Amino acid sequence: MADPWGFLFTPRELPRPRPVDLRLRDWREVHEPLPDAAVRGQAGRCMDCGIPFCHQGCPLGNLIPDWNDRVRRGRWREAIEWLHATNNFPEFTGVLCPAPCEDACVLGINADPVTIKHVELQIIDHAWDNGWVAPLPPVRRTGRTVVVVGSGPAGLAAAQQLTRAGHDVTVCERADRIGGLLRYGIPAFKLEKHRLDRRLAQMRAEGTVFRTGVEAGVDVSADRLRSGSDAVVLACGATAPHELPVPGRDLDGVHPAMDYLTWANRVQEGDVEVSPISAEGKDVVIVGGGDTGTDCLGTVHRQRARSVAHIDIRPRPPLRRTDDMPWPTYPAILRTAPAHEEGGDRLFSLNTLAFRGDADGRLQSVTLAEGIRDEAKRFHARPGAVAEIPAGLALIALGFAGPERGRLVADLHLALDEHGNLARDANFMTREDGVFVTGDMGRGQSLVVWAIAEGRAAAAAVDTYLTGRDFLPRPIRPSDQPIT
Repeated sequence: MADPWGFLFTPRELPRPRPVDLRLRDWREVHEPLPDAAVRGQAGRCMDCGIPFCHQGCPLGNLIPDWNDRVRRGRWREAIEWLHATNNFPEFTGVLCPAPCEDACVLGINADPVTIKHVELQIIDHAWDNGWVAPLPPVRRTGRTVVVVGSGPAGLAAAQQLTRAGHDVTVCERADRIGGLLRYGIPAFKLEKHRLDRRLAQMRAEGTVFRTGVEAGVDVSADRLRSGSDAVVLACGATAPHELPVPGRDLDGVHPAMDYLTWANRVQEGDVEVSPISAEGKDVVIVGGGDTGTDCLGTVHRQRARSVAHIDIRPRPPLRRTDDMPWPTYPAILRTAPAHEEGGDRLFSLNTLAFRGDADGRLQSVTLAEGIRDEAKRFHARPGAVAEIPAGLALIALGFAGPERGRLVADLHLALDEHGNLARDANFMTREDGVFVTGDMGRGQSLVVWAIAEGRAAAAAVDTYLTGRDFLPRPIRPSDQPIT
């Protein structure tokens, strides 16, 4: 039973970020953890609602009131057992998820919601610190083999579930390290890579095999994938970027955001001393106001740019819910990340018209227009509202159009759905028998919590396909959609 008075007497408290001048000197995560007593107080704000709408907000179906109550009582080891029951990687969601569960919290109807995300992170940090996270190898093997293509959160979740179910699982990753966007797309100040590495060590101890530098469809043919395994799970993500087809796109100094972030992460991995795409001493323009653009913003600050403008074509969102954003939906309100607090100009209702360069083809400025987008997403510039700002580096962070359509997709003869993602049925299977699709490759660009939920659900479908049993939890089906 939750503390019946906690939400009345304990105000919401979040972990404090380290001072800006200090955190810009390193690549450590921004926030310091709260003391245990404070976290227990925050967990005690949970009302253990008769209908916990936080469950609706979480695609994983995390048992939030249950582990909040354990934390309130100081029973941390029980809390991690409840948390791990639905989430393979709470340390990933604990630092990366935008916490739709908190926006669905019943307390949030007329007060500040419970700090669910931070309590979750503190639970898993306690578990690692106390040695409670151990490998869980299967008791018996099924003799069935599964290849998972892609090692982002969806692929890792599917692989871990299938390994624990007794199958022989191999994860193929085309990059030189395992982790997908967790490794090279997310900056270390949001996700320190030791969090990823210790999970991979756990998975190896459980029996999952990882192969890096292997591009499915190129280094290993589609026929060999199919003939050498009983099932194939495609979890390659939605990595085809949205482009910006404007004059000057090919100038030296204009780069896709992921190229920039990958090199910055390679510096932190020790592969190179200096990134070949660096913001140091430059005027920087970031085109795109989403999470990827914000990741670029924090990276630009740490590379000590001279100035930075973060451009968003959308109008400035409201600070609070409006009538068309009723509880418990995830509201489109203004969200301020630590990177925004670190500096730079955050600009709204601006469209990028062109990149301008010098005679040698080097970027010098960006031409912008102020205006609004209509319901069909056509931009209408305000007369006379055109400006040119200096730029030595421009980063395009407009999100992702869907999965790459390379040789693997073609050779497996896979179909696309109406959104350009890989088509699959209610059991995550494509029209190719024994080939499954999970994560962003099937649902489009989404959140880390949806990726893990999809990976777990696809693993359950694969296990049923291989054995006929109903053994693994299946939190969602491909038709499930979040309330928006």
